[in-house]
Amino acid sequence: MKDENCIFCKLANGEIPTATLYEDDDFRVILDASPASKGHALILPKEHYQDLYDLDDEIAAKALVLAKKMVTKMTELLGCDGYNIVQNNKPAAGQTVFHFHIHLIPRYNGDKVGLGWKMGKLEDDEKEEILAKIRG
Repeated sequence: MKDENCIFCKLANGEIPTATLYEDDDFRVILDASPASKGHALILPKEHYQDLYDLDDEIAAKALVLAKKMVTKMTELLGCDGYNIVQNNKPAAGQTVFHFHIHLIPRYNGDKVGLGWKMGKLEDDEKEEILAKIRG
């Protein structure tokens, strides 16, 4: 299903022109119009899924395989030194467009791309609480 009001649905389905790197029946991969670095691309499913929570399992599996395929090829073509694969869910995590997508961000030694966070420490009581919850 597509959302007629979703800009990423329109991009993914060719209704708005894009710099398309790859396309198949399920996805379109485009260069990001506001790149974090040279070669920053987006994997967009052609169907509308709000976020990872909404994503069909089969499409989720295909998306990760496609991410691997694209970063492998793009690393060779761009000569970058590494890649960030970023996927945000919900506003608290930085999601601003509510159509599932994956950022493929080439990294170059010495670049100024800011994707970090302050490292914390896993405390024993927090660890035990989480383990107890997950184990049910």
